[in-house]
Amino acid sequence: QVQLMESGGGLVQPGGSLRLSCVVPGSIFIFRTWAWYRQAPGKQRELVAVISKSGSTNYTDAVKGRFTISRDNTKNTVYLQMYSLKPEDTGVYYCNSHPGYIYEWGKGTLVTVSA
Repeated sequence: QVQLMESGGGLVQPGGSLRLSCVVPGSIFIFRTWAWYRQAPGKQRELVAVISKSGSTNYTDAVKGRFTISRDNTKNTVYLQMYSLKPEDTGVYYCNSHPGYIYEWGKGTLVTVSA
């Protein structure tokens, strides 16, 4: 079983910053494209950012210029650095493989952006 372990969420004010981490134990990490998803209250889960095996990245328009996804293959970890956070960024953030095979979802990490 692959266990996805997200961390780093919390309560921040609008304009604040936060860095999320996702640790993926095991040897499969380097062979997969990884992504961050989020689910806002009352909304469908959406794809936020993607990073390929080679390091190429893609972002949803809502976060372009504010979020940066990265990966460290020596630590089996994918990161999401978030700047200039907005209230609409609030939600539970999840990591997972992308796009064809989805592992069992982890618990996610809650990001709340509010004054």
